[in-house]
Amino acid sequence: MSHQDDWLSQVTEAALAPELPICDPHHHLWDHRETFVRRYLLDEFLADIGGGHNVVSTVFLECEAFYRATDRFGGDPAMAPVGETEFVNGMAAMAASGLYGKTQVAAAIVGFADLRLGERVADVLAAHVQAGGGRFRGIRHSTAHDDDDGIIGAHNTSPNKELYYETTFRRGFAQLAPMDMSFDAWFYHPQIPELTDLARAFPETPIIMDHVGAPLGIGPYAGRRDEVFSTWSKSIDTLAQCRNVHVKLGGLGMKLTGFGHHKLAQPPSSEVLADAWKPYLLHCIEAFGPERCMFESNFPVDKATCGYTTLWNAFKRVTAGFSTADKAALFHDSAAQFYRIQEA
Repeated sequence: MSHQDDWLSQVTEAALAPELPICDPHHHLWDHRETFVRRYLLDEFLADIGGGHNVVSTVFLECEAFYRATDRFGGDPAMAPVGETEFVNGMAAMAASGLYGKTQVAAAIVGFADLRLGERVADVLAAHVQAGGGRFRGIRHSTAHDDDDGIIGAHNTSPNKELYYETTFRRGFAQLAPMDMSFDAWFYHPQIPELTDLARAFPETPIIMDHVGAPLGIGPYAGRRDEVFSTWSKSIDTLAQCRNVHVKLGGLGMKLTGFGHHKLAQPPSSEVLADAWKPYLLHCIEAFGPERCMFESNFPVDKATCGYTTLWNAFKRVTAGFSTADKAALFHDSAAQFYRIQEA
């Protein structure tokens, strides 16, 4: 057991409302040697989700896992990310066998293709579809960037500020809608207006903002939570006017949000998390409506803060007073519809 697992094991909770169906629209699978969770494959994920919540399906999000080694074996480097889709489709096929339980893991797959290729990215997108076994749904191309050295870049896909304004990127982005693909957007909260501009330019493309727009709380943003919330919330309200945009409710367990729960002697309870995260979650739900919002785990990244069962308990505490229909949308229906998941 790792030090992280030892820390998390100090707090265990029973799943609240265990009958409520969940589609987890954002998690990763990988075998990265440099991360705090080095190996996170099907067995590890199933162990995390096995705490009692009714997780019926999930969506895999790209994380630079198992890219094709084109430098060793030849081939077009632009096609390297297709290896990730091949890998995940194998994990999904294992889950679909029923040997590992009822959860349809990676029932939908979101990969990476460099949209800065312009029109040429269409060949990469077609290769993803072929590799995805009917599960491939779209692309995430990150632009998480801040000029301050106190903010660590989230990706090795060369994220840079104002990427969404670039002409070549937009020519690549224009290939998504004709191929019936969606776009996952991952950036930091000062960059939300960049997505608003992109969404207005491509109203026919389904877009989803990851991690409530990642309100930062470290580096130059530390100790400025009220100020950041004010800026973030205004940007959220403007973005919500774009009807083609949805939002994932989660990611607040990441260290970059500055809540500091990972520094506690014991992991935070779901009550503590619900209290801290509630303003952000409720503001997004009010702005976008439950039909364009979906709770996410962002595991194993958010595992830095809490266990999987505790995380979903926090979401359920925040929405305790919601109607049955709104809960169904937030925990399952919005995600399953956006990613076109057919469940058994």
